[in-house]
Amino acid sequence: MDAVNSGSPPTVLAAVELYRFFRAGEEEILALRGVSVSVRRGEMVTVAGPSGSGKSTLLACLAGLDEPDGGSVRILGDTISHRPEARRARIRANHIGVLFQHDNLFAHLTVAQNVRLARRLSRSVERQPVREVLARAGIGELADALPSHLSGGEAACAGLAVALANDPAVLLADEPTGELDADSELRLLDLLRARCREGAAVLVASHSQIVQTQADRVVELVDGRVR
Repeated sequence: MDAVNSGSPPTVLAAVELYRFFRAGEEEILALRGVSVSVRRGEMVTVAGPSGSGKSTLLACLAGLDEPDGGSVRILGDTISHRPEARRARIRANHIGVLFQHDNLFAHLTVAQNVRLARRLSRSVERQPVREVLARAGIGELADALPSHLSGGEAACAGLAVALANDPAVLLADEPTGELDADSELRLLDLLRARCREGAAVLVASHSQIVQTQADRVVELVDGRVR
């Protein structure tokens, strides 16, 4: 039944039968083996699985940072896979925010400057002042701080602010709490849940049990397959 007719929130992110192969010498490694996943508006989905299960490869394909060898990815009904890089970059800039475990911030820029740069690159309309965005992330007082002066939890929140700079419909997070203490992990999860309540589709790759308990659904990935 169609999501609109059923009264369910619309599907924002849909990946169907994704395959991804890599070669290591004579060996062919199957990173993704027919993976399908979808996320609705206002939903948080966690992709769980051990290290090497294909979580990061999946997120890279969903974000248009890597091309699947088979299958398709659609964002708001627009196909992002198997498109020229310029087209993928445009869809990503307009509709997708990506939060990595590391390297979300340029070291020579302040937190506020990082957010402004992300907005400029996405050509998004400034709906909220940057300092208000940072305040909502709980780091308003750190607007003028350099990344080297941030704690792990503060850096994660700053990275999230950068990922949300273009007010994306889809937020993809790859092990965002992997190196955070328990308090910082819960703080970041509160921010992710708040983003869901605002209507974003959120997908988090994580092996953390705490992250999984906060999700609306958990998709388990093992050896590149959905279990």
